[in-house]
Amino acid sequence: MNLPRNVMWFEALLYLSLTLDSLSVAFQDRTPSADMTEAMVNTATVMAAGLILLLVYLVWLAAQRRKNWPRWVLIGSLVLSVYSLVEIIADTGVALDSCIEIVSCALTAAGLYYSYTGDAKGWFNG
Repeated sequence: MNLPRNVMWFEALLYLSLTLDSLSVAFQDRTPSADMTEAMVNTATVMAAGLILLLVYLVWLAAQRRKNWPRWVLIGSLVLSVYSLVEIIADTGVALDSCIEIVSCALTAAGLYYSYTGDAKGWFNG
């Protein structure tokens, strides 16, 4: 069975968002400080990479395996990301890394929108 057009948009936009997230993690400052030891920085980086891989798997489950529940997990992840982003912007203002996160959240929101509209409605079976 061919993938519906809206499901393709969902998958492409979420993979693009996760690519931005992985580039953001790859280029973040890893300089140890008084607050963050080198081990803590490394652990945070590995955890971020693991989370991105988990989200890639959830997108694949939803789009290719037609599962509905991963979309709800992705919505929860988006809500947490937006909440975190609002806190970061409130503390430090808008910077390059927060702009990248804004674009990533927008891509995720658009992709999730596509997964609930148009020809994607009958695709997800639970």
